[in-house]
Amino acid sequence: MSSIIVNQILSRNINILEAQTPLFINLKNDVFIQEYINLYPQAELSCYNINFEEYCDYQSNKKVQRFFTAHYQTEKKHDLVIIAFPKSKAELNFTLSMIAHATDENTNIIVVGENKSGIKTLNKVTEKTLINCSKYDSARHCILFVAQLSKSIAPFTLDDWYDYYSVDIAGTQIKVAALPGVFSQNGLDKGTKILLENLPNIKPGDMLDFGCGAGVIASFIGKKHPEVKLNLLDVNALALESSIKTLALNNLTGNVFASNSLSDVKNKYDVVISNPPFHQGITTDYSATERFLEGIKGYLHNNADVIIVANSFLKYEPIMQKTIGRTNRLLSQQGFTIYQCKK
Repeated sequence: MSSIIVNQILSRNINILEAQTPLFINLKNDVFIQEYINLYPQAELSCYNINFEEYCDYQSNKKVQRFFTAHYQTEKKHDLVIIAFPKSKAELNFTLSMIAHATDENTNIIVVGENKSGIKTLNKVTEKTLINCSKYDSARHCILFVAQLSKSIAPFTLDDWYDYYSVDIAGTQIKVAALPGVFSQNGLDKGTKILLENLPNIKPGDMLDFGCGAGVIASFIGKKHPEVKLNLLDVNALALESSIKTLALNNLTGNVFASNSLSDVKNKYDVVISNPPFHQGITTDYSATERFLEGIKGYLHNNADVIIVANSFLKYEPIMQKTIGRTNRLLSQQGFTIYQCKK
């Protein structure tokens, strides 16, 4: 049995999931996926994930056509769509609008999620995007809804979904663009604000923004220190697309790429900076940041700096001290601490 409870409720209802061209959105690859393929070998299964780690997990499954992108596009018409309920309600409507071109009036839309995710509010959240939305099953602290897409959904254009705002700190102003669900979508978060207001000296050379989100930190440094070469990494496709947009708004260029922690990092850097993420969907998960801190030393030039801001209760300092080098607390303020260490 799957260890992922949203997949357990899907497995429990697998007999209603027969389809020719199903699309699974942000479902994790586990025994349910293989169970589905075995029961419906005729199905041309497409799996779209905005999380790079989850996308990579499908790599060995040759029966799955997989996608990792901010904007899913296809010539297919899907007769079934299954969506894992996201942390961000705006992201769900973004996703439903995005797939409208690939569905018709007969396409069943199944949304599944844990009770604690907020899925009980599905009818209210999707009142403009879903019709005939009804609870089909409830089990294992999850709910499975069945619905159809509204015919009144406007044609999807990615640019319509960005939220914009400006950041002005110590005379350096940047413009920010963020898609639904991206960290700090609606405004600058407290940790990043504290970091930028108290930013230590940034040396020239190659800089990596780990967990870049909408590209706020890298863009601020790019405006303030134009001699720095910007590199931005995130696990989330919507974050990467937002960072590209933010860089363009500020007339900056940078290397923006996907990576699961350090999985796809190839180069060495003079500065690594981060307000590291510790959430995956609705769950708290420190593992990606801990792997980053434990492994980053191999991607640093000599005398490189690692600068992070994090909630003060997080135990990152001893990891940095042990695996990178002497670590200093530059500032503790409003529940956040800025750490700096040198290789």
